[in-house]
Amino acid sequence: MKNRYIIPILIGAGIAFVFHSCGSTIPKKATAIRNFDKTKYLGKWYEIARLDYKWEKNLNNVTADYSLNGDSTIKVDNKGYNVKKGKWEESVGKAKFVEEDTVGMLKVSFFGPFYSGYNVIATDTEYKYALVAGESLKYMWILSRETNIPESVKTDFLMKAREIGYNTSELIWVKHDQAN
Repeated sequence: MKNRYIIPILIGAGIAFVFHSCGSTIPKKATAIRNFDKTKYLGKWYEIARLDYKWEKNLNNVTADYSLNGDSTIKVDNKGYNVKKGKWEESVGKAKFVEEDTVGMLKVSFFGPFYSGYNVIATDTEYKYALVAGESLKYMWILSRETNIPESVKTDFLMKAREIGYNTSELIWVKHDQAN
């Protein structure tokens, strides 16, 4: 009798895992920007700072290039120089909007059906600088169209990040000393 419940429980757990993996979340105190202009956001960005995690471990000279795919998703092409291995690494994925494409809340995937939150929570009016929150307080990026960022923008972004709950003292400040 008990064995007949095992398969439905396993199937239910698997479905729950897939829905959880495909979902997109945002930290409690963060808000994705409204009136997001995806056209202005496309193009090359330099990673200025990040909270380190295993997929970007030991990377400097990190860039992200966003372009439109034919199916209205966004191609994400991330590159960085692994200082430990002495070589360039690249990861290509896709991003989808969670709501309308005028809300900076996206989910990004580099591994098939598994998505993670990518939330644009601040930009300047010209889309030269962006603050991006991941799905939790473990993930955050400061991006710029150039390899540096004005001190005033940096200060504003760090203040906003701390208000959300990020530990900004753990940020990795990315070096840009090699062209890719």
